Amino acid sequence: MKKTSTKITAFILIAILICACNAVKRVPDGKLLLTKNEITVNDKTIKDENVFNQLYQKPNSTLLGYRLRLNLYNLANLNPDSTYQAKFTNNPEKFRRKSKWLSEKQVNRLGKSFWYHGIHDFLKKTGEPPVIIDKDRADKSLLRLKYYYFNNGFFNVNANYKIDTLSIKKGKIKYAITPGNAYFLDSLRTTILTPALDSLYESNKSNTFIKSGNQYKTEDFENEKNRITTHFRNNGVYYFQPNYVTFDIDTIKKVNQANINLMINNYSYQNGDSTQTEPFKIYKISDVNIYTDYSPSNNGIKITDSTTYNSFNLYSQSKLRYKPRAITNAIFITKGGLFADYKTVLTTRYLNNLKIFNYPSIQYEVDPRDSTAQSLIAKVYLTPRKKYSFGTTLDVTHSNIQDFGIGLSVSETIRNVFNGAETLELAVRGNIGSSKDLANPKNNFFNVSEYGLDLKLNIPRIFMPFSTEKIIPKSMIPFTLITMGFAKQQNIGLDKENFTGALSYNWTPKRNNTARFDLFNTQFVRNLNQQNYFNVYGSSYNALNEISKEYNTNPSYYNNDIDKNLLIEEGTAGFTKDVLTGNANFLKPLEAEDFQSVKSIEERRLRLTENDFILATSFTFSKTTKKDLTDNTFYLFKTKIESAGTILSAIAATTNQKKNSTGNYEIFNLEYSEYIKTEFDYIKHWDLSKEKIFAFRSFFGIAIPFGNSDYIPFSRSYFSGGSNDNRAWQPYGLGPGSSGALDDFNEANMKIAISGEYRFKILGSLKGALFADAGNIWNVLDNVEDEKSTFTQFKDLKDIALGTGFGLRYDLSFFVIRFDLGFKTYNPANETNKRWFREYNFANSVLNFGINYPF
Repeated sequence: MKKTSTKITAFILIAILICACNAVKRVPDGKLLLTKNEITVNDKTIKDENVFNQLYQKPNSTLLGYRLRLNLYNLANLNPDSTYQAKFTNNPEKFRRKSKWLSEKQVNRLGKSFWYHGIHDFLKKTGEPPVIIDKDRADKSLLRLKYYYFNNGFFNVNANYKIDTLSIKKGKIKYAITPGNAYFLDSLRTTILTPALDSLYESNKSNTFIKSGNQYKTEDFENEKNRITTHFRNNGVYYFQPNYVTFDIDTIKKVNQANINLMINNYSYQNGDSTQTEPFKIYKISDVNIYTDYSPSNNGIKITDSTTYNSFNLYSQSKLRYKPRAITNAIFITKGGLFADYKTVLTTRYLNNLKIFNYPSIQYEVDPRDSTAQSLIAKVYLTPRKKYSFGTTLDVTHSNIQDFGIGLSVSETIRNVFNGAETLELAVRGNIGSSKDLANPKNNFFNVSEYGLDLKLNIPRIFMPFSTEKIIPKSMIPFTLITMGFAKQQNIGLDKENFTGALSYNWTPKRNNTARFDLFNTQFVRNLNQQNYFNVYGSSYNALNEISKEYNTNPSYYNNDIDKNLLIEEGTAGFTKDVLTGNANFLKPLEAEDFQSVKSIEERRLRLTENDFILATSFTFSKTTKKDLTDNTFYLFKTKIESAGTILSAIAATTNQKKNSTGNYEIFNLEYSEYIKTEFDYIKHWDLSKEKIFAFRSFFGIAIPFGNSDYIPFSRSYFSGGSNDNRAWQPYGLGPGSSGALDDFNEANMKIAISGEYRFKILGSLKGALFADAGNIWNVLDNVEDEKSTFTQFKDLKDIALGTGFGLRYDLSFFVIRFDLGFKTYNPANETNKRWFREYNFANSVLNFGINYPF
């Protein structure tokens, strides 16, 4: 209690200190602190962010209306060195005393310490100096405002400003704008001197940004320049640049209208001291030369090996190490074709995607053999990466099972492994961890472990016995991924052995669109320690143990402790068998509800302890409008459909295989899983300006068992809660439905999740967020019968849980460290009249740690 009071007192003192800061402390006499910009257009106040962005000076930033960064800056000592030295200048005896127990050098260095110097550097860097009203900057702001309206068609704009004093050393600037009437485009004509370019323009003019009746916007003219340039350069006009496109805008004798003349002159070039002009030429590619082992450090290229394949010339300074097809498949520049910028870009992307070369260089030169000078030689320079590369990663982990874990991964990458630009990656990974929840007779700190081996082969084409070019052309940059893996756990749950394998085809239908087809994705899970189930799933054991104490009459099922708890495995198995078979005498008649509870516990035990074999086929498609890492206004849509076991059932039926005693087919003496699964994920971000972003995510997924299965394997089911889901609940701690998360790892086969998050800047790289997460999981169309856990009709949507909270994030550029504190706002597990805000407190909150943003 005393520590808590001390913290509260310190917090209050700091708050009082910051709030007591004088905002104008560092504003010179005769100057004004800019507290507000006000803009009126035709005497009406506006809030348009685009208009305010034209201003050179903006008031100091605020947090919830308070100028935190300004006040932090005002707390700083701007000259800490002088202040420190002044202590001894005014009191030499003090310096002599300190020098007796510290050396003179150490006393001087003390002035550079954090307390005397560093803290003030931090306050200055984190804080923000006062924004002083500057007339020169106000003049520049006014000029930019005029340009802004002029560029939007207001050619007769008038603007002025005045500075108002609000209080001592505080003021605001009022900008008044009278834009006048906007100008609109009237007629459009063209003057293109090169006939070939005139024909090219006419073939594509329907896509023009300059259209009669539109309001004049300078941006449209810039876009039209770029459109024309792109169109010409993609159709052979090698020397064309945007500056060749000019516009003559005629407003004479027009009332708020403008006639446009689009002009493109001939090509101009320097010939000696004179400038000459000639019509633009359309260039074709006469040769494509590929240098497969180019080194930028070497001045010359000495060719010792070469070949020609499909009209491509391949050269090497040593023995050619690549199958020609592997390289030429990545080249979209073709002999006899027109020069095109998009082919250069596509070739660069494909070659870079091979991951066996450094970023390629593509150059063009006029072919001296062509007397008409209308041919280009394309030269593709490729610098191979090292054939072998070694990598290691070290991770520190924390999970539901491990309190602390250390993971190490060692990988070896072999490039061009079969001389077809393939990449083979072998990785060995291991993890050791500590868990206080496990039995540990030797009292070892590291008492859990896991190791695994992974193999990944990347083939830069669709690996099939027949051509797929007509279905998936090479312009979609297809590649095949073959993966295999093995992992084994010790003292982790049921100590699984996990075998995986997949053959997947990946391609890009359009830029920012991706598609993936898994021809097969197989997984075999073998549980080595099934008898450990009730040690791992403690909630199931506790429920079974409590029921047994009401009915059991067999003393051999219990241990010899005072509490007399069920033995694992003898007692739990014996009592469960007695209940389900009805072949035992109980202390009292068995109630139906308790019978159903024991049955559910046993069904879950069988499901989670039996070995799984999954053979699935799936298709995944995603689309995004995100242009780059700085784009904060975009959406991402991803969908997936997966079918498992269908092929095996079809083979079993056609070959008349016999079913087992439970009426299911088996493979390798194991019942395989059969289900269909589909998912939809949608993410949308809105940039609200000033580093404020609103992010939204919605997810729906459902997996329906049929045929050979009446439930979904644990590895393919859904859970709710955690740092990337509903942050007011722990992982696996929410649902299913309103059941109250009775099990240790709660999962189901249907999930709904909706999240919204408002992100904002606090100080520098420190960001904040307010969030709301809604959703839950349910069982549907499987073997679970509990009404609280199942979704049968739309009224079950009342079981959607709601968590709200706030978070702090620190942006390290290459990743973001994230802390989120979630509060249970609506908990469907509670009684109907106690669901809202009953657990909205710190005692029931959940602190989440994560890397990068949740969505």
